[in-house]
Amino acid sequence: MIRVLLADDQALLRAGFRALLDAEPDLEVVGEAADGLAAATLAASTRPDVVLMDIRMPGVDGLEATRRIVADPALTDTRIIILTTFELDEYLFEALRVGASGFLVKDTEPVDLLRGIRAVAAGDGLLSPGVTRRLIAEFATRGRSVPAPPPPSLDPLTDREREVVALVGEGLNNDEIAERLHVSPATAKTHVSRAMIKLSARDRAQLVVYAYESALVRPTWLG
Repeated sequence: MIRVLLADDQALLRAGFRALLDAEPDLEVVGEAADGLAAATLAASTRPDVVLMDIRMPGVDGLEATRRIVADPALTDTRIIILTTFELDEYLFEALRVGASGFLVKDTEPVDLLRGIRAVAAGDGLLSPGVTRRLIAEFATRGRSVPAPPPPSLDPLTDREREVVALVGEGLNNDEIAERLHVSPATAKTHVSRAMIKLSARDRAQLVVYAYESALVRPTWLG
């Protein structure tokens, strides 16, 4: 059973998500929150597997709530999917930077929402289909009003692991990485897992962020 917490300031939207999720035999809604403070508090008490987090809420917004949940040692297994109205919301990159596993636009098809929840619960970053990569490429190369913390050092990585992180940054899955490097999918998965451990990345989404911020991957328009 995948336990899901809903965080959105629109009661009607939460009711729609609850009806959709409760109809699935492997999904269970364990709580609802109308703002980020309530979301972080409920996450601490219910320990959900996945939080569907609206990024723009009154008071404590979804970005700050994401920071608080990710920083809680008791919630290391909780994954966060950001819900947004706009695909290129300026807050989304920062949410991925601090530990969100991906995002979905609110008008996504129900089947894609369910697929995304199950993928993130299984430990995969929600990086489909290229929109998140475009978002990261856009905001990782812009000037920022507040200096970002430096990305983790890549020194602990082997040359092959750096290569794998770069391919993750390009959006390749394990099978595609294996094909590109002429290795087995199991070997590719091992390299990805070791890189995540060495960089203390929560999931593949953070590996993509690190790949861009460490210049392992460059947006195509920069040459």
